[in-house]
Amino acid sequence: MLNAFIRVHIQRKSSSCRHMLQSCVNMDEFGVFAVFGENAPPQKLLSSKGESRVCVAVPASVRQVVLFSSGRWEDRICVNAELDDSDKFPITIGKLTPYNKCLSWEQWEEETWTHNVTLNLTLEGGNRLESEPPIFLTVNENTPKDSSGPQAVLRELNSKRKRLRETEDEETDENAQVKITPIRRMGGHTKKGQKLFASGADVSKGEEQAVMGKTPPSAAKTKTRSAKTPTINSSLVVPSGRWGQTLCPIDAQTAILIGGQGSRMQFCKDPMWKLCTEDMSWVAAETLAEGPTPEARIGHTAVYDPDSKRIFVFGGSKNKKWFNDVHILDTQSWKWSMVEAQGKVPPLAYHTCSMFRGELFVLGGVFPRPNPEPDCCSDSLYIFDPTLSIWYQPIVTGDMPSPRSGHSACVMQQRKIYMFGGWDTPVCYNDMYMLDLGLMEFSSVETSGSVPSPRSWHGSAVLSETKFLIHGGYNGSHALSDAFIFDTEYNTWTTMALPQLSLPRAGHSIITMETTDCHRFPGSHEGDDTGNRRAKTLLVFGGGDNEGNFYCDLTTVAVDDLVNWS
Repeated sequence: MLNAFIRVHIQRKSSSCRHMLQSCVNMDEFGVFAVFGENAPPQKLLSSKGESRVCVAVPASVRQVVLFSSGRWEDRICVNAELDDSDKFPITIGKLTPYNKCLSWEQWEEETWTHNVTLNLTLEGGNRLESEPPIFLTVNENTPKDSSGPQAVLRELNSKRKRLRETEDEETDENAQVKITPIRRMGGHTKKGQKLFASGADVSKGEEQAVMGKTPPSAAKTKTRSAKTPTINSSLVVPSGRWGQTLCPIDAQTAILIGGQGSRMQFCKDPMWKLCTEDMSWVAAETLAEGPTPEARIGHTAVYDPDSKRIFVFGGSKNKKWFNDVHILDTQSWKWSMVEAQGKVPPLAYHTCSMFRGELFVLGGVFPRPNPEPDCCSDSLYIFDPTLSIWYQPIVTGDMPSPRSGHSACVMQQRKIYMFGGWDTPVCYNDMYMLDLGLMEFSSVETSGSVPSPRSWHGSAVLSETKFLIHGGYNGSHALSDAFIFDTEYNTWTTMALPQLSLPRAGHSIITMETTDCHRFPGSHEGDDTGNRRAKTLLVFGGGDNEGNFYCDLTTVAVDDLVNWS
């Protein structure tokens, strides 16, 4: 996966790279180079007039590989980079493109890959032949007399990596779910035990609020390995376990998974997947899209505009970096673009973003403040107009909700947004607010029935014109597994028993789509014949339990059964 600091290094310090390459390449001629280890010179692997597939046996002593391109790309699309272990099991490092010209891999990222590793490069575009066999190369391990160029580059990359990495101790089992107990060092203090979210000193048992901690530290991915190529279409190929991702439907049969973080506090190396609901299969999709892809992140939002057929990705965070950028994925051309927006919007994470009449409505979220000030939650509404590429704040009246993040928002009947739960240190909420999109007026909703306990980072999905579902979340102490349906017509809550979702989880994704393969809800009629008809289905993916487990499972529940039961 492309590292942001490497991109910055290549873009802002290209003179250092040119100094490295002057002795071995014409700067206008396309080439792909690799540096194997700190003391090695750049080695040319692909050229403009040579092979398009290369396999290189990486020496066992090498613990770091840096790939970069030089020269004009012309009609070349990308270079896919993979590592194979002795069992020929691949892990996708990422891809070089005209926009992203550098990749790196270090042995610490995959401790099981220590011997007999093969680097595979495949060039797409240009004049390559589909049936062209790969060329096998060996690493030139001689050390040049003057290796200050490569060493300087790699020392800088290492120093930046060390600043991004945090000390941890872990115990990993062989399952897809990983139990870990790292030690995090922040500001001179040591915190034991990885949690999705930090808990406060006490937790209130009251109905209205619960004590919570500060901004949640990063959580991370399971040891599930990614697909060998993006064209593999198999139910055995699944995304790695994660939380804080987005799952965005783009048509009746397709949803796009973006971002997330898993075990060892690492951002997922397989950040983008395509889900096909016809056979419930996953396809690795990062290398399918052209253009500048969003940097790895969690706590962002992704919403789909059916009119323009585009996905809008906004905000999120990565370690101590916060985002207020807008990335657009055109699902027809399958190209990424980044918006140079006018207006002001703060960097936000764990906010909500709703599409209404072609505009993005961003509510709440947490944003950073200069040290030593703590992070702060927002109570503001920001609107992004894609037509004008501008952010603005509307005049909103009524009973405004308090600042919060980790809440949920559901657009009902294309005229109201219902906002539930969330947290703002040290309070966790279970209140409900409604924004009238015609009047731009907030009001507090008085609810009845089985009201959910205070929570944040729960999942939510619209089931019908008058009902939406809330599931799981985090209450300041532990992850939750309960589910509730809210009826906007009567302002009532109903508790749901979902045995398919018995595992506590937070930071997961919930959407509704049409499928032909959904699990019937307990209590439905066994004689119902739904096997050959498409039905609206609730899909739940990923999340974590705040105890070190991160999920990559995909669970389906029939929406008709949920609505009828409630």
